[in-house]
Amino acid sequence: MNCLEERIVKDGVVKEGNILKVDSFLNHQMDVQLFDEMAKEYQKRFAGKNINKILTIEASGIGIASVIALRFGVPVVFAKKSKSINLDGEMYTAEVESFTHKNINHVIVSKKFLTEDDHVLIIDDFLANGCALQGLIQIVKQAGATVEGIGIAIEKGFQPGGQIIRNLGYQLESLAIVESMDASTGQVYFREQD
Repeated sequence: MNCLEERIVKDGVVKEGNILKVDSFLNHQMDVQLFDEMAKEYQKRFAGKNINKILTIEASGIGIASVIALRFGVPVVFAKKSKSINLDGEMYTAEVESFTHKNINHVIVSKKFLTEDDHVLIIDDFLANGCALQGLIQIVKQAGATVEGIGIAIEKGFQPGGQIIRNLGYQLESLAIVESMDASTGQVYFREQD
């Protein structure tokens, strides 16, 4: 069991409806030392890849992506979920349905921050149905950039997102793959990984 799986067992909370709350260390309060351990693992898994940019989505992926970017020595770009008055110029856009919030967002990235010269590592905290990742992949394709790989902290292996993304041919590396959860006992069961 890796350090993320151990932390999920220790501090994660399983709720009805296949919800895994990890807000005490991953996506509200952030344990940056844990993030650094995760970043070291991503360095191993994506060794030899020509990564010059990290791409994530607002908001929970930003903390993890920032620590990973520090390890890779590259900038982070994050897709915004709403247009603000301080964004100018041309944008790449994609429609993304949120599993957690049960809504649809139009995410945007400024064209000046993602170009055809970029080799991108996409990072996010959770993977359920794969909608956010598909939106980010779409944005990378619009830019003419290359997806070098995708790193996910927690994949819900019992939902279709992981299989969908792998079937598209991308190197998808999830640090913890949850096979099942039991809200009545609080138990989380992980998929064995190589």
